[in-house]
Amino acid sequence: MTNFIKKWVKKEPEGFREKVGDALKSKAFLKPMIENAIKQIQIQVNKLDSACIRLRDKGLKIFNDIVSAIQRQDLQHASIFANELAEVRKINKMVTQAKLALEQIALRLDTVKELGDVTITLSPAISVTRNIGSELSKIAPEAEKEIEEIGSILSEIIVSASQTSAESISFEAVNEDAEKIISEASVVAEQRVREIFPELPKSLNQMIDEKIPEEA
Repeated sequence: MTNFIKKWVKKEPEGFREKVGDALKSKAFLKPMIENAIKQIQIQVNKLDSACIRLRDKGLKIFNDIVSAIQRQDLQHASIFANELAEVRKINKMVTQAKLALEQIALRLDTVKELGDVTITLSPAISVTRNIGSELSKIAPEAEKEIEEIGSILSEIIVSASQTSAESISFEAVNEDAEKIISEASVVAEQRVREIFPELPKSLNQMIDEKIPEEA
């Protein structure tokens, strides 16, 4: 009787229990990893936000310099300042776009409920971190390294999740999703830059372009 019970218990629910146990363990293990990823992303978002504020202040100062130069009829310096302002706007958009994309990734992490969602949800995020890390390397190499670390954390989460998940990855869907994140962040970043930085009147730009060659 004892041997029969042992054999019956061993055959019947063990495989199922192991799978459920592994899944529960993985979820418990993944939770602190996800929380750590969100924490690291938020740290980076705060840094990028501070950078946006500094760029905004710098841009507004340059704009005032342009106005002062024009008032002095110093179109040579007005042109130099105008080019500098255009560069600051470009950098601000890049930083804002990176910040918005990271916020989207953090939101995805925060809304992951099921183990099978992890791979599908976070695979595009890794592609996004590579993209924004590459962009930021042009202006802040240290930011690129920190974002690469975030990408590594996300990769570890996916590897851990895939050990107990049968979800397959569609690389085409991953790329499309990643492009969507970047595209949406780019549109919003452009809107915010336009709201923050005053636009130079077209007539002013034309005047600068026309006068500078004459004075050169």
